[in-house]
Amino acid sequence: MVNHYDANTRQHLRVWLKLLKTSTNIETTLRERLKKECSTTLPRFDVMAALDHHTDGLRMTELSDFLMVSNGNVTGIVSRLAESGLIERTQDTHDRRAQKVCLSPSGQAEFKQLAQRHAQWIDDIMQPLNTEESNTLLTLLERLANHKVDKND
Repeated sequence: MVNHYDANTRQHLRVWLKLLKTSTNIETTLRERLKKECSTTLPRFDVMAALDHHTDGLRMTELSDFLMVSNGNVTGIVSRLAESGLIERTQDTHDRRAQKVCLSPSGQAEFKQLAQRHAQWIDDIMQPLNTEESNTLLTLLERLANHKVDKND
């Protein structure tokens, strides 16, 4: 098969594949450490992190939107966290039909410990990069994230 891509396109494809592989490897490492060392899952950690970020609580739809997953994915996790006493459900003061969820005091304490371990793991993973390299990588990734691609192209 003949490669019809120019050098720039080939380089962009290599960068994309390296980003994907690196992201997958980091996520796999985090999943394994959370399971092995903390007896929890990455989705559970993500829900707790979102609620830690939104201390006033979130409606289920808001939580799904924030995590960029379906309501169905979040419902089971929230139910299990509530059964464990880590999440509290309250009536939404603006919409009586809706409930808000937030971390309970024990959920806040557990998440604080998880977040400290998570931060250390990320620091360990990123150790090969010095501060200047991290800043450069962050700047480049932000440029890519902010680039709007015309969907008709």
